[in-house]
Amino acid sequence: MQSRYRWLVALLLATATALNYLDRQSLPVMIGELQKQFPISPEDYARIQAAFLLAYAAMYAIGGRIIDLLGTRAGYAVFIAWWSAATIAHGFAQSVGGLAWSRFFLGLGEGGGFPASAKAVAETFPPKERSFAFGLFNTGSSLGAIVAPPLIAAIALSWGWRWVFFSAGAAGFVWLAFWMLTFRPDTVSKVSAERRATWFELLRRRETVGLVTAKFLSDAAWYFYIFWLPRYLNDERGLNTKEIGAYAWVPYAFAAAGSLFGGMISSWLLVRTEDLNRSRKVVLAFSVAVMPISLFISQAPLSSALLFFGLAMLGHQCWSSLIQTVVADIFPAASVATVSGLVGCAGSLGGLLFNLVIGQMLAAQGSYAPVFTVSGLLHPLAFLVLIYFIPTITPTEETPS
Repeated sequence: MQSRYRWLVALLLATATALNYLDRQSLPVMIGELQKQFPISPEDYARIQAAFLLAYAAMYAIGGRIIDLLGTRAGYAVFIAWWSAATIAHGFAQSVGGLAWSRFFLGLGEGGGFPASAKAVAETFPPKERSFAFGLFNTGSSLGAIVAPPLIAAIALSWGWRWVFFSAGAAGFVWLAFWMLTFRPDTVSKVSAERRATWFELLRRRETVGLVTAKFLSDAAWYFYIFWLPRYLNDERGLNTKEIGAYAWVPYAFAAAGSLFGGMISSWLLVRTEDLNRSRKVVLAFSVAVMPISLFISQAPLSSALLFFGLAMLGHQCWSSLIQTVVADIFPAASVATVSGLVGCAGSLGGLLFNLVIGQMLAAQGSYAPVFTVSGLLHPLAFLVLIYFIPTITPTEETPS
């Protein structure tokens, strides 16, 4: 019965993550339709996405602490209600400024989602099932992005682009009802009595520095892939909204496989070898080896470009699932959401800075090729940083008072 409950929680977390990505992908997929109503230059688009990432980064760090203080059930409820309302607000935008503000408030809400999921997994699953559980809920991000292009295109072409945001936001409130009825705090580990390490104490640890730096580098590439893929297909490949809906889901199918199988393989290795460090780093190394394939995207025909996009996104989501698992492996449950928030904050800041650089590079050069080159090398660099700061993955105790 307890095992069935754990996997029900994982399914709910995967669904919330899918909604999270459906909401954030609605604007990139709709960019062609919105440009028919008011002009959005590459620099405007970069600033709109930067507004999201700035808020997302800030609330990722703060949100992790809020989740640790409020508890998983109440904390997740607050954040998904906030980001669903912000998604609906996109539908009322009348200008680039309106979109930027809506995007900013969306980032504030979504910043609490992944720390809450990380804490829920740490509380609910034992170590040998944990990476698979992380992979399962992280698969939701890819599933949301798979569903987003064709679903969003269908809604927009039938009822107009505003109803895309109204519908996506409403779905979040439906999930909230299921969450409140299902998640029971009395069935998870009691961590409220444990002393929570402060941000300063956590940031003094080599493990935190390594995870934060690695995530800063690797997520810069990831946010390029998810925010700029639809625009790239429109700008460079000449695809319209309907065609983007037909093709843009393909790389996310690969990403879903990366999340699911990366976590599954790591859990299998841990059961087989009982070596936590090896079971995590072998899969991380595989993920990193895949990433440089993005260097070939700009010169490839469309079918091959989508395949290369897919393999790069598979590699990243495999990497991302394991990075989140390592946080739960190393740190006590009382601090998991806080550390996850710090790590996610760093990733969002990396995405924000790289996003602004992308806008400037495209405005100056008019080519995506240099961007693909940089994005293909960030994960290998992140892996070297991780190995330097965390030679061996092993659980730690809270810092003594």
